[in-house]
Amino acid sequence: MEMTHQVSENAWILAINPGSTSTKIAVYQNTNPVFLKNIKHTTDELKKFETIAEQYPFRKEIILKELEKAEIHMDYIQAVVGRGGLLKPIESGVYEVNDAMVRDLKNSPVGEHASNLGGLIALDIANSLPNAKAYIADPVVVDELSPLARVSGHPAFRRKSVFHALNQKAVARTFAKSIMRKYEDLNLIVVHLGGGITVGAHEKGRVVDVNNGLDGEGPFSPERSGTLPIGDLIKIAFSGRYTKEKLMSMVVGEGGLVAYLGSNSAYEIENRAINGDTEAKFYFDAMAYQVAKAIGSLCPVLYGNVDAILITGGIANSTYFVNQIIERCHRIAPIHVYPGEDEMRALALNGLMVIKGEVVPSEYDK
Repeated sequence: MEMTHQVSENAWILAINPGSTSTKIAVYQNTNPVFLKNIKHTTDELKKFETIAEQYPFRKEIILKELEKAEIHMDYIQAVVGRGGLLKPIESGVYEVNDAMVRDLKNSPVGEHASNLGGLIALDIANSLPNAKAYIADPVVVDELSPLARVSGHPAFRRKSVFHALNQKAVARTFAKSIMRKYEDLNLIVVHLGGGITVGAHEKGRVVDVNNGLDGEGPFSPERSGTLPIGDLIKIAFSGRYTKEKLMSMVVGEGGLVAYLGSNSAYEIENRAINGDTEAKFYFDAMAYQVAKAIGSLCPVLYGNVDAILITGGIANSTYFVNQIIERCHRIAPIHVYPGEDEMRALALNGLMVIKGEVVPSEYDK
């Protein structure tokens, strides 16, 4: 009886966020973090697996060992929330992991990514607990684009929505709460500055336009080339000098700052710029310029009615970089900066909303 009382009075949530070289886990009691751990995976540990899917048992066992070591009372947990993977396009929200989702996480229609393991591991752990259910929240494939935003310019191509949905939505809701407004009543432009950069137009709670960060569209970033001159791209694609794989890596992984300056560390590039490296300063400034241009391009999407511009992600810690964006965009709307990204907290808070009955989980049925 005592354990049942604790479960009903206190909401315990386990959040799981698999990345390419790490697995982040967190346990929250209501809104309070009880346990946080970033498990790093070495190249030697991962190279024995041919596919990401094969990493599933390895990552799950490490998670369970860390939770056991931290003496987490697993029976208290009511929600296990995994980072959503590359599913088919879906509306924003919290989704309970079901058979259809498991099928698509194992055989993704979009592509293979470590985040695909989040929902799978969440379901397996939840099924072993007496009071828990498994969910995902705001995966990168959240698609709320307006019909006009989907038009590319040729019927053979259609613009897609793949962006930092979890962090963008979480920051937007945090801002709305801070001014005692509803997210669904505001028009916002939200910028996520990380290894990839996405800039979204949030119109009354829906991201009606955003660049495809997975494929490197939009501003260039520390490791993505951004939108390239299409004619030149076609020419080098047929030059015979590059394979398809090499071209893809030029766009995602080996583009942007790492291509220009040999490093994907914005922190390192900033220090080089501040200490007199004129080349580093030039390309760091160019990245800020492209971000500001992307913000400006979304202003007409919202008919010029922008309540605020929100800047988040790891590079938002750079006052130098952010100030350049502010200088170019401050006349559009007030700018608020939320440095870093707290995806674990965002996952946990989505689980908490379900437990408290504030959100009804959606069904993934494709």
